[in-house]
Amino acid sequence: MNSTRICVVLVVDDLGYGGAERQVVELANNMDRDRFDVHVCALSHHVPLCDGLVDAEKRLHIIEKANRFDLRVVPRLAQLLRTLGADVVHGYLFGAEIASRLAGRLAGTRVVIGSERNANRRIKMIHRWAYRLTQKYVDAIVANSNAGAESNQRVFGLPASHYRVVHNGVDTDRFKPTNGKGARENLGIPTEAPVVGAFANFKRQKNHGMLYRVFKLVLDSLPDARLLLIGDAPVDSRGQLDGYQAQLERLVDTLGIRDHCVFLGHRRATESLYPVCDITALASLHEGTPNVLLESMACAVPVVATNVCDNERIVKEGSVGHLVTVGDDVTMAKRVVSMLSDVARRQQMGRDARRWVMQEFSVKRLAQKMESVYCELLDTCGGQPHMMRLSPYAEMRHFGSQ
Repeated sequence: MNSTRICVVLVVDDLGYGGAERQVVELANNMDRDRFDVHVCALSHHVPLCDGLVDAEKRLHIIEKANRFDLRVVPRLAQLLRTLGADVVHGYLFGAEIASRLAGRLAGTRVVIGSERNANRRIKMIHRWAYRLTQKYVDAIVANSNAGAESNQRVFGLPASHYRVVHNGVDTDRFKPTNGKGARENLGIPTEAPVVGAFANFKRQKNHGMLYRVFKLVLDSLPDARLLLIGDAPVDSRGQLDGYQAQLERLVDTLGIRDHCVFLGHRRATESLYPVCDITALASLHEGTPNVLLESMACAVPVVATNVCDNERIVKEGSVGHLVTVGDDVTMAKRVVSMLSDVARRQQMGRDARRWVMQEFSVKRLAQKMESVYCELLDTCGGQPHMMRLSPYAEMRHFGSQ
């Protein structure tokens, strides 16, 4: 290892197709390699996203966990941190974060960082217990939204100065404007049909019921419209749809919109699907920083979303899209119809959306912001024993208040 560089180890439960996992890969790929030596440690052999990690053969380390509460992973992770000479260990998601806190303490790593990837989430009691038991070992929590930092603070009672906010970033080289005509033809969607895209797994948080009701109202004005749905549908141990998904299936039929819906399930290459859409819609009940909004706007496709958490910081109202109140089906439908009906305005909003993302939410900006956090924490508390590191740091909204 080059001793002149800062060694950062990003620890994650696995490298599946989740938003946090994609952000780990993007961060590892885009940090300044002259200043930082960045490694990724997965606690599972499920690492399909490793294909996108530059120099994965050198920088990806796997420490397999036998189960969710396998504490044997801690000394093995601590040994990896010592071997690499880690200056910073940053854990993402519950299992990896708890392991990082304990291993960082055991290895004497200079800075230990936790994460908050959502807002107003329901935290299991056993998870709360584990977080509280280990919070004295963590130097700061990096949240991907101001709302997430605030809700985490309410639950765990840490000072606001303990948090940093770094919004997600999107690869603007991968997600970019292209002609979606060919993809439409492959999907059997008429070239002139208005298309609303919905990129979200079918879980309660994503509130597909509202989206279906809104689309029913849209069809009253635009009877040729299509709703393109990309996302996994949860199944039970017998391979059957879970109860919530079954409810959604019944709602589609009750509303009579199935013939206008195109269900694609999980798709990896979503960058080719955003350009199929005229707009995208997200009806979430709560979020951190929704990657799908950033990806859509990077593809010059404007968005309509519910005004939850940090969405108002991401979606500039009237410029790159619109925000509506959760449950206000009528207003969301009016916004969708208005955007679909005005081609010139929609295209201008798409261009503005692309510029906005490149300015504030590219992966390069993500990396620059996180680099600043790591350097600040190393300067502030990198030489102090872990048990003494609950002193105040910079303002929570240092990055989130732009």
